[in-house]
Amino acid sequence: MFKRKIEQELTRWASSRYRKPLILRGARQTGKTTVIRRFASNFENFLSIDLEKKTARALFESTDNVGELMPLLFLYCNVKRREGRTLLFIDEIQNSPHTVRLLRYFYEEMPEIHVIAAGSLLETILDKHVSIPVGRVEYMALHPCSFTEFLNATGEERYVQPVLEAAIPQSLHDELTRFFRQFALIGGMPEAVARYAAEKDVVSLSSVYNQLLNTYKTDVEKYAETNTQAAVIRYILDAGMPFAGEAITFGGFAASPYKARETGEAFRTLQKAMLLELVYPVTSAIMPVTPDLKRSPKLFWLDAGLVNHAAKIRREYLLHSDLMDTWRGKAAEQIVWQEIKNLTFDVGETSNFWKREKRGSNAETDLIYVFDGLIIPVEVKSGHNAHLKSLHQFMEESSQDVAVRIWSGYYSVDEVKTLSGRTFRLLNLPMYLIPALPGLLTRLV
Repeated sequence: MFKRKIEQELTRWASSRYRKPLILRGARQTGKTTVIRRFASNFENFLSIDLEKKTARALFESTDNVGELMPLLFLYCNVKRREGRTLLFIDEIQNSPHTVRLLRYFYEEMPEIHVIAAGSLLETILDKHVSIPVGRVEYMALHPCSFTEFLNATGEERYVQPVLEAAIPQSLHDELTRFFRQFALIGGMPEAVARYAAEKDVVSLSSVYNQLLNTYKTDVEKYAETNTQAAVIRYILDAGMPFAGEAITFGGFAASPYKARETGEAFRTLQKAMLLELVYPVTSAIMPVTPDLKRSPKLFWLDAGLVNHAAKIRREYLLHSDLMDTWRGKAAEQIVWQEIKNLTFDVGETSNFWKREKRGSNAETDLIYVFDGLIIPVEVKSGHNAHLKSLHQFMEESSQDVAVRIWSGYYSVDEVKTLSGRTFRLLNLPMYLIPALPGLLTRLV
């Protein structure tokens, strides 16, 4: 067990006077239960209920009166109530729609009880089988481990604060780059990170990745509505990871016989399960962000370590000293997307990239990052500033003057001119400093 940064967010939630029951969302095996058990040490009373157990479900479904329910929960958990705060954790809540509805009564009638609910498959049934009490709950997203969490887990916690403050001297650049390459290879699945921290053996992680992938494939039966959809989802899980970082088309994806409608539905189901994200382009450089859903999305998967294992590209990390050269640059794009995703715990936060709308132009930036009401272009590229053609074209159309280039070089802020003479500031960010991005942008914008 190692510290996760979401614990700070949970502490803020617990101390807020406006607190509501919290639904913690995230893919299977991202550490939701472990995080809550660590967080529970801050409470005098902790009740953990798993609704995969029939007796637990029956207990919750026996009443609508949460005041009557609480003593029964203490009895069920064999916990003697003490003076102080109580944390009630309801795991696999998707197994009981009745319990989901009870969350509003905890909010209205027993606000002194801290309630957290989680469910690994909840995302796939929210719209169809479960009615969430609108305005009576709040959400938080748990992603795979970030780079700073990887540093914590592997005994390099001394670097965490300097990374967050972008205070890494150039003399330590190579060492932090090496740590980040390890992270990009291993990924952020908590079990894989913990195993590597204990054994320092990448080869031994194959069994962890296989077990995780088999778990996701087994879950197909739980969230696929038809046999055809189950077959398409299995195909995507089997054949889709080598397409990480690429723009995809649904029809015939990965040389499959499936039609666009079937494949699109399967991808959207996997996206609800938070196993992947379809990243659509926007065509404007100014707010608001309006994705063009008619264009091909880029595909990014839950975790780089799973991608490296499933796509059989781990050897690539040994062949190339620069992550930008690994797997034709796709390894860098996958891990950069993953790290930027980890900058927020907001459930509704989506990723996008920019694509120029003008006919005959194929300019696009790798990603965009919305910050303080501004669209910041993000390129994942090495090379001289003048070679960042797409980023320059974005800045020609933008109303702000900051752009981000994520690369393997040193940290710097350059003043750059476009061909038309427009000046902007280019934030050159080593990959290991992505966690510092919000703080750096605060200074610049």
